[in-house]
Amino acid sequence: MPERTPGSAPDPSARPAKVWETGETLDESRVPGTRRLWLAGALLVAVLASTVTAVVVLDDDPDTSAKDKTENTTSSANEPLIPNQPPATAPSGKSGLAAPDSSDSAADGSASPEAQQQGGTKPDSASRPSKSASAKPPSKPASSGKSVQAVNYPDRYWHLDDDSVRLDQVGSGSSSRTRDEATFKVVPGIADSSCVSFSLGDSRYLRHYQFRLRADRHNGSELFKQDATFCPRPTSFNDAVMLESYNYRGRFLRHRNFQVRLESFENSHLYRADTAFRLVKGLG
Repeated sequence: MPERTPGSAPDPSARPAKVWETGETLDESRVPGTRRLWLAGALLVAVLASTVTAVVVLDDDPDTSAKDKTENTTSSANEPLIPNQPPATAPSGKSGLAAPDSSDSAADGSASPEAQQQGGTKPDSASRPSKSASAKPPSKPASSGKSVQAVNYPDRYWHLDDDSVRLDQVGSGSSSRTRDEATFKVVPGIADSSCVSFSLGDSRYLRHYQFRLRADRHNGSELFKQDATFCPRPTSFNDAVMLESYNYRGRFLRHRNFQVRLESFENSHLYRADTAFRLVKGLG
């Protein structure tokens, strides 16, 4: 290198030649700073690869996984269990349905027999029936029979006379037999339960025969069942009914000459009065 002397001009050959001086052109295919970008990208890829590798290694480590599982199990076992809370209102009655309480239990506040037995409490001896108390014989049940009273002849009732039904005077002064013959048991109709039949209690029923009311023994035939069945109908008289034949519709039981018969309906006041009857307490 030539020696520089003070005051002398620099040697042009000592500095690098410029591009425009050499006649060469710039490399346009290469952008300035490209090498730095490539280096930064390579560094980022390396960091990501190392991170993924570390995660995989940690997940595959059996000692770490077993330790974590043991710690989780221990912590779960040490945690207290929370019991299920009961409902705010317990359902009452069977199957959740409300059932009325016994009036006796509600009155004295005593527990039920089941609760007393479960609690070890013996039933009160006062609740036991006394052996010394004398047992009274059951009273005779009241008669369930009915008597049939005529509306326009209130002192006359249906009464059996040689198996025929008449309208006779029967009262407290009559004999016991006469009162029994004027008493019948009203039962559901043997041909139709929505209607009624009049039973004498010895397999005999009242039936219409040749349009006259009489007592006959039940023979089991359909004709007998229909003849012995009568359907109550409303009437204009208080507490009274008309009795229509089951198998002869439009015909009603009526008293004529104090005999009970089956006659066709008539639109007259006398017919309505003769066909109106009241079922009252049995005379027998």
